[in-house]
Amino acid sequence: MPSAPAPTNDLVLPFQIETGDLRGRLVRLHGALDEILLKHDYPDPVARLLAETVATGAALASMLKFAGKFSLQAKGDGAVTLLVADMTHDGGLRAYARYDALQVMNMGDDGIGLLGRGHLAFTIEPPAALKQESYQGIVALRGQNIAEAVQHYFRDSEQIPTGLVAAARRDDRGHWHGGCLILQHVPEDGGVIGGRDSATGDAWQTAMMLMSSCTPAELTDPNLAPENLLFRLFHESGVTAFPPRALRHACACAERIPDTLRLFSRAEIKDMAENGIVTMTCKFCNAAYRYTEEEIDRLFTPVV
Repeated sequence: MPSAPAPTNDLVLPFQIETGDLRGRLVRLHGALDEILLKHDYPDPVARLLAETVATGAALASMLKFAGKFSLQAKGDGAVTLLVADMTHDGGLRAYARYDALQVMNMGDDGIGLLGRGHLAFTIEPPAALKQESYQGIVALRGQNIAEAVQHYFRDSEQIPTGLVAAARRDDRGHWHGGCLILQHVPEDGGVIGGRDSATGDAWQTAMMLMSSCTPAELTDPNLAPENLLFRLFHESGVTAFPPRALRHACACAERIPDTLRLFSRAEIKDMAENGIVTMTCKFCNAAYRYTEEEIDRLFTPVV
C-alpha cells in the first residue's frame, strides 16, 4: 500500500539544528484557520490575535509528548477577555475568543494590547480514562504579542531557552494564514516543560538572530515550502527536517454537549426550552444542537 502523501498546508514540521543541540517546530496553518475563524463573525483584530494564539499553541503542543489535550489560554481585562486554543495529541485544533465588539472597534488593531492586563495559562489535560491530574502553568501577560508572552513564561517559570515568532494575516480573498516558529535548547535530560536550565552559547545566539530574520510574510506564505524556509534560515548551521504531522480543525462538541445537558436537572432543562426545543450552541465551532422533549428523555434514560 502506498504511503499517504506528506501534508503541505496545515502541518507541523519538526526540525533540528546540527550545532548547539537545538530543536524546533515550524507550524503552518491555512484551511484549518478558515474553519476555526470563519465560523464566527470575529472582527479582524480579534481573528488575527486568535490565529496567532492557535499557531503558537500548536507549536507548543507539538514539542510535548502527551496524551489528551493541550490548551493555551489568555485572559485579560481589556476589549478581548479570553482567547482559548486547544490541540489534541493527534493534531485536532479548535479555538474561540470572547470580546466586547464596541471596545474592539474603538481600539482598532492593538494586538495583544486588546487583552489589557491578565495572564497566560498552559494546560495539559490527560484523557479521563488515564485518571491522571492535569498540569497547568500560569504567567502574567507581558510583551508585544502572544509569542513574546510565551517566551516570558519559559524564561520565568521553566528556565528553558526558547525563541518564538508567530504571525497571521487575511489574504485578498478573505482566507486566513498563520504560522509559528519555535526553537529550544534541548536540556540534557530531554525534557521541555519542567526541565532544568541549560547553558547557551554562540550557537544559540546565532540561531536567535537567524530566526528573527523570518518575516511574517514568509511565515504565512502557502507557496513557500516549509523545508525551503528552514533552509533559508538555518542552512549555514546545518538543519535537518523530519516528517511533518498533519493538523486539522476538530471539535468534540457532538460528544460533549449531551454530557453537559446531563449536568442540569429536568426542571432546569425545561426552563431552557423554547416551544418545546432546547438549543445548545458550541462556543468553539458555533454549531447548534436542538433537542426535542423525547430526545431529552432519552438522554436521561439509563442504558440497560
